[in-house]
Amino acid sequence: MESISGPTMGSTYSITYLRQTGLPAPAEVRVEVEKILAQVDQQMSTYRSDSAIERFNALPANRCQTMPAPILKLVRVAEQLSEQSEGSYDLTVEPLLNLWGFGPQGRGEKVPSAQALAEVRQRVGYQHLRVESDQLCKDAAVEVDFNSLAAGYAVDTIAARLEAMGIHNYLAEATGELKAAGRKLDGSPWRIALEEPRDDRQVAQRILAVDGYSVSTSGDYRNYFQQDGQRYSHTFDARTGAPVSHTLASVTVIHPSALMADGLSTLLLILGPVRGWDYAEQQDIGAFFVIRADNGFVIRTNQAFERLSGAKAE
Repeated sequence: MESISGPTMGSTYSITYLRQTGLPAPAEVRVEVEKILAQVDQQMSTYRSDSAIERFNALPANRCQTMPAPILKLVRVAEQLSEQSEGSYDLTVEPLLNLWGFGPQGRGEKVPSAQALAEVRQRVGYQHLRVESDQLCKDAAVEVDFNSLAAGYAVDTIAARLEAMGIHNYLAEATGELKAAGRKLDGSPWRIALEEPRDDRQVAQRILAVDGYSVSTSGDYRNYFQQDGQRYSHTFDARTGAPVSHTLASVTVIHPSALMADGLSTLLLILGPVRGWDYAEQQDIGAFFVIRADNGFVIRTNQAFERLSGAKAE
């Protein structure tokens, strides 16, 4: 087995693969993987002012900007997720994140005034975005944040590159988003541990055998603040302009696409334990819910998740 790893997107990436005769050496794989990650960062990072999306975010209302194809693809995917969630999921919530103190321009975590919230909500809403040919346009001063999609997109792109290089047995991971295919050296499947959402320590809650699928977990148990006895998470419902207040602590999604797993786990977390569960059932999405209860957590999984958690992709 060969492994490479390094920093990316404020976190890390890691690739483990079964090296067989004729397959590229780790140094060659590293160059290809880091080329993809650098491109994603250059296009989609909200933490660098020279990225394509931050240049777009700096534009005033009623302007367009020519964009790379991956950005236009992600905007289209996000539009579908927004429409299917009745606007709860939304790529343009960055001004809200900043206002509440969670975003890259945040000025301390606090509950904003009603007036400040009303002003910022004028600059939030996926309906203010549109794709025209190779351009992204806005009719309000919205800002796009790809944090719920970019890592998944990167993993899909890396997986496709590995396959093109003849590597068919691998585990590719970036910032926690991952995809596994094929087998390990001993012939066993790749095994993924789901973590119990605890603040004090990491505990494996469920082990998945994955072949040809991506796994994404979204949770609100690490990034939150408390004020006046109320807990405020970094997961926002764009319809209300506020952090979600339900009992769903985390969601894990299994999907053939890391991009879709990434977006869907975020969408389900926003929708919560009732609306999210119903959505997953209607769309046949493999989902693993961890719900807060008085004495800990309650686990709820659907049939699609059980079917996929030990399956091989066709």
